[in-house]
Amino acid sequence: MSEKRKLGDFSVEKGSMSGKECVSFKVMLVEDDEGFRRSLSGLLKSRFPSILLVEASDDAEAMEKVESFLPQLIFMDIKLPGQNGLEVTRRIKALHPDMHVVMLTSYDFPEYREAARACGAYNFLSKGSSTAEEIQDLMEGLCAKWTPSSMQ
Repeated sequence: MSEKRKLGDFSVEKGSMSGKECVSFKVMLVEDDEGFRRSLSGLLKSRFPSILLVEASDDAEAMEKVESFLPQLIFMDIKLPGQNGLEVTRRIKALHPDMHVVMLTSYDFPEYREAARACGAYNFLSKGSSTAEEIQDLMEGLCAKWTPSSMQ
């Protein structure tokens, strides 16, 4: 069996997806740490080769890409330059209530989890303790529910 790796230490295994293909499923990564963003992007692309993926590094770029790309899922860092990820999530959910936002943080505090829920986040992942398998399970669950006509 493969060992559990933390969110920032993804193993990249080609063709390891066990669930439904996520054909045309749109994902956006909003993360200012380029190394972490690259790592998460590599994991998603390797395990879900049919997804459409865009990246943003701050609040303004995130809001611009939300409108032009219309992702089904957004991985959102809490600490961003400009407006924090919680406020950006609140803005996104006000405009697009059907978008799923998963909060990412290095600080796994109960207050952050509660604030993420209050802003409309779908889930909350700690960069220090979440695993690649948890990300895969989350993606597979959302892909199983998604149909191309469910979002315009």
